[in-house]
Amino acid sequence: MNKQAKVIPEFANESLERAYWESHDSTAHLDWTKAKKVTFPNLKPTTKTISLRLPQHLLDAIKTAANARDVPYQSLIKVWLQEKVHSH
Repeated sequence: MNKQAKVIPEFANESLERAYWESHDSTAHLDWTKAKKVTFPNLKPTTKTISLRLPQHLLDAIKTAANARDVPYQSLIKVWLQEKVHSH
């Protein structure tokens, strides 16, 4: 960026800040060519609740396997699904 970057103003609240950025270009305030990629490793991925009907004997077997591993059965189901999806 060749010209001097504009100072980002102070905002009294989030609503005023949102209105400002809806009508102003951030490139006047920031040199995006110097931006660095970051990761947020401790963020949990968004999850979606689903309903899944299983035969009782299958659910019992999953709960037994989870109990043997000392983990919640729903967590074990997620691990097994993840492993299966990524093995293909």
